[in-house]
Amino acid sequence: MIAIVDYGMGNLGSIQNMLRRVGVDSEVSGDPERLRRATKLILPGVGAFDQAMARINGSGIRTVLDHKALVERVPVLGICLGMQLLTRGSEEGREPGLGWIPAVTRRFPARDGLKVPHMGWNIVRPTTPSPMTRGFDGEVRFYFVHSYRVTVDRTEHSMLKTTYGEEFDSAIQADNVFGAQFHPEKSHRFGVKFLANFAAL
Repeated sequence: MIAIVDYGMGNLGSIQNMLRRVGVDSEVSGDPERLRRATKLILPGVGAFDQAMARINGSGIRTVLDHKALVERVPVLGICLGMQLLTRGSEEGREPGLGWIPAVTRRFPARDGLKVPHMGWNIVRPTTPSPMTRGFDGEVRFYFVHSYRVTVDRTEHSMLKTTYGEEFDSAIQADNVFGAQFHPEKSHRFGVKFLANFAAL
């Protein structure tokens, strides 16, 4: 069962609806006991980094999430802010992130002609082979809305890159943990394929 983690800061319904299109059952929950039974986790997120980490740390689910990801090693997918939470931390705040992937989150630099947040459709380019990008042929586009971008420490943890003013890691991976800066639930057929690949892990 895929559990969509509810810590009060995610686009939960849209993700669950897209999983239904894929033909996969899921459950939205912030209950530690129900999360313990999940075979896969999706960590969504919309909002501020510190607020998100404070809610995760204060809700009683942090220990469960760490155990599922690092001990049981179930597949985990962080989406948008949820991907940024997988890193060590963010320039947006002071709280440490989950630290499951060696990476850091930084704000897009102020630059002439570069609107922040980065909003809209953009092309992604595969960097490291991944089961999450199986079947990606030709030009692949996803929908983005974000002011901060992730940079991985090591190239093998970059799954996809995107250019917006500069090149950044738009999807990341480390063993069983995956992150997407874009919104697969808003990305039509490309998002369907991406989430279907996650469900098939």
